[in-house]
Amino acid sequence: MSSCNSCPSKGSCGKDESSCSIQNNPLNKIDKIIGVMSGKGGVGKSTVSALIAKNLRKQGYKVGVLDADITGPSIPRLLGVSNQRARGTKEFIYPVISEDGIKIMSLNLLIKNEDEPVIWRGAMISNTVKQFYNDVLWEELDYLIIDMPPGTGDVALTVMQSIPINGIVMVTVPQDMVSMIVSKAIHMVNKLNINVIGVVENMSYIKCPDCQTKIQIFNGDNSRKFLDDMNLNLLGELPMNSGIGNVSIGMYNDNDEEAEQLFNPIVINMINSLKNIEQSKVLQK
Repeated sequence: MSSCNSCPSKGSCGKDESSCSIQNNPLNKIDKIIGVMSGKGGVGKSTVSALIAKNLRKQGYKVGVLDADITGPSIPRLLGVSNQRARGTKEFIYPVISEDGIKIMSLNLLIKNEDEPVIWRGAMISNTVKQFYNDVLWEELDYLIIDMPPGTGDVALTVMQSIPINGIVMVTVPQDMVSMIVSKAIHMVNKLNINVIGVVENMSYIKCPDCQTKIQIFNGDNSRKFLDDMNLNLLGELPMNSGIGNVSIGMYNDNDEEAEQLFNPIVINMINSLKNIEQSKVLQK
């Protein structure tokens, strides 16, 4: 049942309450919903989703992660809960909770073997994503992070039309071909009247092991031009570093200082950008 009172985007989505088709579980009190998206696979989208969630949780926020990448779920492994299973009743599905208190729902938490392929048609996949939002007992959250599949297909459309997203964080890498594909995703988001909070540029540089100088692997000027042309806010840059991908094996335990230096500015910029978007909507009314 639609319920604008329980919707995190109440008053800021621009939709008329009588015509809104978005459904909300009244037992869930979710303040902000952020989708993490990329136009192309292999750019580190799920890793960025997991690190944003971990950083928000480290700052004291109540955080959940919805793994909407149904055919390629990786969030349980990234957040260290791949050996656990979610449980359900007739009324609810209960999310798995990580050691640091992040609530997680993913298809891999519902199947016996995470290596089993998901051979489903689009309608079933889309309905599963809706269930993960409506039927999971998320309860009270400050942030729900939705790790979306790459591209502009059925699931991305379902998420943006059926879940009251406050904004999208786009993940890219500084290559012309990837920028072209990501621009398609950005145009999709714009056509659906959803705000792009900003861009996280992954694999942006490497650090010289001797002098710690940042070395740009790709043409940085092209990357800046892409952001300017698309009127996008750069939330932050991440290095090409094997440690970035090791979220589940202690990046935030063994290397807290480096992780915080990388992701604190990104998350702060994300929060501030989201606030600016909301303030702008209020002023436009």
